[in-house]
Amino acid sequence: MSERHQEFQSRLKSNAEAVETLLAALLSADTQPDEIARPERLLAAMRHGVLNGGKRLRPFLVIEAAALFAEVERETALRIGAALECVHCYSLVHDDLPAMDDDDLRRGQPTVHIAFDEAAAILAGDSLLTFAFDIVAAPETRLPDATKTALVLALARAGGLGGMAGGQALDLAAEKVAPDENGIVTLQAMKTGALLRFACEAGAIIAGASDRERAALRGYGETVGLAFQIADDLLDLTADAAAMGKATGKDAERGKATLVSRRGQAWAEDRLQALVTEAEAHLAPFSHRAGILVEAAHFIANRRN
Repeated sequence: MSERHQEFQSRLKSNAEAVETLLAALLSADTQPDEIARPERLLAAMRHGVLNGGKRLRPFLVIEAAALFAEVERETALRIGAALECVHCYSLVHDDLPAMDDDDLRRGQPTVHIAFDEAAAILAGDSLLTFAFDIVAAPETRLPDATKTALVLALARAGGLGGMAGGQALDLAAEKVAPDENGIVTLQAMKTGALLRFACEAGAIIAGASDRERAALRGYGETVGLAFQIADDLLDLTADAAAMGKATGKDAERGKATLVSRRGQAWAEDRLQALVTEAEAHLAPFSHRAGILVEAAHFIANRRN
């Protein structure tokens, strides 16, 4: 194991722990100004959907992209990462519902609607999505108002109709009418790629970086987003549920077409390596400072769970 890979693993772990600690504090029973009460059962459902381990890859990308710019406070990037994780976790809570992907297991434990009930899961997801924008806008997030507005807009666009939520709608439709390859790419860029793109671009937004630097991180995010989905589809075919912490093989059961199912395992492995090279090229403007993000691209492409 190379020294840089060891450093990557160490930072992935320490950032995940910091995000978990912050989310636990943010999702405490203590009410904030203008809140009336935090219902105990709803809060428990939200915590169940969020505080369940995981690599916290999206917050990690926010933090490490922001770390390219010396003027960014780590605590600020951490809060934006936590906000993004709330959006991601809301999507998982809702995607697991019987009306969506109908999953009973997430990260090795019962999904929220199984541990509580469907109504609690719907409300937990609604609350997590709203809470994400609370975190961005709160005075504790020490950023200029214009920067907060830019982050809110970028996160809303990545998570909503033209991003993740729209991608989930396309994914459900794909169970009835299989899309062509261009349709699959669009679906995956929306459902999976949009939040990963935001994670990387957010670092530049936080820093008030140049258009060139923001475009470079956006391109990197789009590339690793595609790599993440291809790796995920490959794992859905090759990994077992114990390794993944959730059911596998469900795309095949439902007749969902993926690039991997159409092109095969060998194509997927070659494509992943090409995407890693492309991701590295996007990071060229940052030179040696981007070593951890280069390692992150390798990790995303070669992950085993």
